[in-house]
Amino acid sequence: MPKPALTVIDSSHLQKTIARLFVLELNAGKIHTMNADGSDRRTVVTDCWLPDGIVVDVEAGHIYWTNMGVPNLNDGSIERADLDGGNRMIIVAKGKTHTPKQIILKKDSGKLYWCDREGMCVMRCNLDGSSLETLIETGRGDSDRKDQTRWCVGLTIDPKYDKIYWTQKGPDNAGRGRIFRANVEIPAGEMAATRSDIEVFYDGLPEPIDLELDRKNRVLYWTDRGDPPRGNTVNRASIDNKPAEPEIVVTHLMEGIGIALDVPGDRMFVTDFAGSVYSARLDGSGERNFLYAQGNLTGIAYAEIPQEN
Repeated sequence: MPKPALTVIDSSHLQKTIARLFVLELNAGKIHTMNADGSDRRTVVTDCWLPDGIVVDVEAGHIYWTNMGVPNLNDGSIERADLDGGNRMIIVAKGKTHTPKQIILKKDSGKLYWCDREGMCVMRCNLDGSSLETLIETGRGDSDRKDQTRWCVGLTIDPKYDKIYWTQKGPDNAGRGRIFRANVEIPAGEMAATRSDIEVFYDGLPEPIDLELDRKNRVLYWTDRGDPPRGNTVNRASIDNKPAEPEIVVTHLMEGIGIALDVPGDRMFVTDFAGSVYSARLDGSGERNFLYAQGNLTGIAYAEIPQEN
């Protein structure tokens, strides 16, 4: 009986990638990149003006990040650079956004989205900074700005239903933090400050900060920098079958800020203000603090970067 033919698969054309983290060090104004285990740590950008949020455009080879600036000066900005820190440029100039925080990329529409804390709004623009617009406005002026329940901090987008989720953190440790959702686009005939499609997803949270969405499993994750037991945590909840209370999956953070997901790898990465970088499975098990005392860390992004063959 003849032997079956042997099928040979040529994998030489497959692009190899390496998992990299990009981490913001607020106090030093730096952006660091490293392997997913913390090794091969390099500083790629310096002299940032209080950086807070970061996103990676792997296809274009760019990183985008927000500079909060001094909150009472309305001097926030957004910058872009190559993955190695080269070709740095300003995308949104100082004063065009007040205190930009978490930033995300919607690649299909070529848009950047971010929360503006003291600006009390959610904004977006094209990748070159053009078509700057406000989508959600929670307050206006100095009087409203004193009300921290109006402060927008973290955000993510559910592309399946074209919904945007964002946090309004509230005063420190006050239990008045909330997560909202609305359509990405403002309803016809309405304005950012008066749109009718906004709903509360959760309220009464200690102090929710950054958001990430597991699109495959339809689960929202977020950091909370408020007081224990519900604060200093990573939380999650289904966005289609929302439980009465979110599930706490990671505890004992020291003011958790940034979060990034690697869903295929069943892992998350978290930064806190005490300077630690953590990894854990998506259910919170296997938590490991693999870097600590790294300065005041804010945003974190995970990306799989193509490698030359």
